[in-house]
Amino acid sequence: MVRTITSPYYRYRHAKVLHSLRVGVAMLVSILATTGINIPHGIWSSVTLLVVIGGLQHHGNIRKKAADRAAGTLLGAVIGLLLILTQNLTGSLPLTYVLMSIVAGICAWFAIGSSGYIGLLTAITMCIVAGHGDNLIDVGLWRTLNVLIGIVIALAFSFVLPLHATYSWRYGIADNLRACAQIYTRLLEGDTINEDEQVKRFLAINKRLVQLRSLMPSVAKEIDVPQARLEEIQRLHRSVLSSLELLAIGPLMRADAAARAAYVRACGVEVLAVRGILLAMARGLRFGRATHFGIPAASPLAQAHGDAALELPPDLQGPYWLGQRLAEQVERLRALLLETEPNWDIERRSPVLQKA
Repeated sequence: MVRTITSPYYRYRHAKVLHSLRVGVAMLVSILATTGINIPHGIWSSVTLLVVIGGLQHHGNIRKKAADRAAGTLLGAVIGLLLILTQNLTGSLPLTYVLMSIVAGICAWFAIGSSGYIGLLTAITMCIVAGHGDNLIDVGLWRTLNVLIGIVIALAFSFVLPLHATYSWRYGIADNLRACAQIYTRLLEGDTINEDEQVKRFLAINKRLVQLRSLMPSVAKEIDVPQARLEEIQRLHRSVLSSLELLAIGPLMRADAAARAAYVRACGVEVLAVRGILLAMARGLRFGRATHFGIPAASPLAQAHGDAALELPPDLQGPYWLGQRLAEQVERLRALLLETEPNWDIERRSPVLQKA
């Protein structure tokens, strides 16, 4: 069972299940840690737990989020206790309400920006500890303790079964490259492709491509690669997809068998190599250890010869040059993935993941 759960592919496919399991077990621990030893107001430990780890977090964001969570909740607890003391000293509820509103406004100001998470948790914890300012000081202290217990439990479980964004990023690109290879093969072989089916395929690839962008900050932190390098991979991936889309709606799609065969002969090794390299990159990203699973150290793609295009019908000369451009983009993507492979192949750096 442990071997299965630690499998990168299992974590990628079942991230929501694992996250739900993690939150559920953490909630049980929170209940037992407070209700089990009869700590007053223990429900706020569970509330804090849900606020802290309720949303799906990848391993690359845990450290930053942990610091933000701790800062926001501790600051909110201190402000809540100060509001209770102010209420006890002045006995003026209107003053307490005004002060709470001012603090909430300040938190809202910081909630829009780089410190947004801290601002939000500060306001939430202030309300948990102080209520509307009319809580007794001992109630505020107990709630502060419960908030701290919730933080500790939440952060502890954040590091249990970490969900790496790198795996989602790798498998997402691998799925897309495999789909691109299938589309390209059907184009060259002249298979009949239903237009609706083609649109659905490209929409699915584009959807995954958009999802990959949101993972980049976490991936960059997990594998210690500048985000600019990941952006370059994303750009090349989009370029490959754009070239394929142009080929799919061009005259090559409507060419007969003889014209298509002439196109393949004219393109030569460049055309034949593209599909193989796309699949090799997909295998490397899927399984790790890229060179072992097929990404070649040197690409078999050759330089295009312009004379070959002259032998083609005029309507296929455009697709010819577009095919050469596609081969060039695939080659650059191959080189960049192979260059960064020591970083994104995180199984190699983790003995636990190597055994999974």
